[in-house]
Amino acid sequence: MTPTSTSNHGGRIVWLVAIVLALLLPELVPSKTALTKMCLIGIAIIFALSYNVLLGQTGLLSFGHAVYFGLAGFAAIHLINLIGLQQLPIPVLLVPLFAGVIGAAFGLLFGALSTRRHGTAFAMISLAIAELVAASSLILESFFGGESGITTDRSAGPALFGVDLASQLQVYYLIVGWGVLSAIAMYAFTRTPLGRMATAVRDNPERAEFIGYSARVVRLLSFVISAFFAGIAGGLAAINYEIMTATNLSTAASGSVLIMVYIGGAGFFYGPVIGAVLISLIQLSLSDITPAWLLYLGLLFVVTVLFAPTGIAGLIEKHLPLLRAGVLHRLIPSYLLSGGAGLVFAAGVITLLEMNYHITLNAHEGPLLRLFWMRIDTGQLLPWAVAVLLTLGGFFLFRRTWPVVARAWNELDNRLHESMK
Repeated sequence: MTPTSTSNHGGRIVWLVAIVLALLLPELVPSKTALTKMCLIGIAIIFALSYNVLLGQTGLLSFGHAVYFGLAGFAAIHLINLIGLQQLPIPVLLVPLFAGVIGAAFGLLFGALSTRRHGTAFAMISLAIAELVAASSLILESFFGGESGITTDRSAGPALFGVDLASQLQVYYLIVGWGVLSAIAMYAFTRTPLGRMATAVRDNPERAEFIGYSARVVRLLSFVISAFFAGIAGGLAAINYEIMTATNLSTAASGSVLIMVYIGGAGFFYGPVIGAVLISLIQLSLSDITPAWLLYLGLLFVVTVLFAPTGIAGLIEKHLPLLRAGVLHRLIPSYLLSGGAGLVFAAGVITLLEMNYHITLNAHEGPLLRLFWMRIDTGQLLPWAVAVLLTLGGFFLFRRTWPVVARAWNELDNRLHESMK
């Protein structure tokens, strides 16, 4: 068996385990709150994978991908309301497919304009379209419902095989089902001639044009496919939330999916899955802990851009050869040394940020701040001095220990290359 086939076989096993785990999660974590969060994460995964068709595979940086998510979601809401009025005998289970078609239709409409350009020009056109649609959502109240949005009842339609989507558990399995089908379809797209040409257009559009392919047509088709799966995610969001508002197609939503894909790793198919899970957990959990969660999210994005431009998936892929060679454990001492210094630096930064937020936003609650397991008096000089010391000392130690990691990497990398000769 060749290394490539072994890798593919291992990848299939990982995806199979992931699917089985998704199916068993409601039994492993029997909590209504956890179930709600898992539904949101499932929708985010589909949305992020659809965006990766643009950014990771075709090289199109879009600032308006939530347009297709939101428009398809609103269309799904209206369809569900028609079903509830018994004007359409369609099971709600099939609404995400209709939403996907709507997303693709808008993708064809806006993509025919925006894909005439690429690079910065494409990004600016996508931003302009996003702002146009966002402004229209507050004007066309008959379709968007104004600031209050449009609501629905997902259980009003006819049941299919006893499934009426009245419970959150049924909605979760619906999201998992559509998520698995969407992920398989998007992965299959990467293996098609069109998918491979999209990668070629991303890497060298001039050469693709030279051998007879239209880069614009390839970009447009990829754009439509991406919008189709974004529409499926929007349809699932409409079913899950039972409401769609203007925020669902705002530039903030587009920025959120961009961060998911970039932090997860746009160059790898599973990268957006990692990013969607991580960022969703930050949005859902960290926001309940600190009002500064958006700042931490921004810092995470900056750190990723500076030190891990290929994302978390890129870091994983970089370590896999060492893992296969059985030498990865030799990096652990240097990682622990540098990681400890990084934790000291992070503790100092977090303490400074939280104290600053407390005295700025929560001064009416008094000077005491509960952070981690401690109570800190922000009115005293000592906590500020300790936080500054931790920040500066941690940064200095991290800078001194990072060359240790670099030397360990270089030694293992050289040995690995020598063994392959």
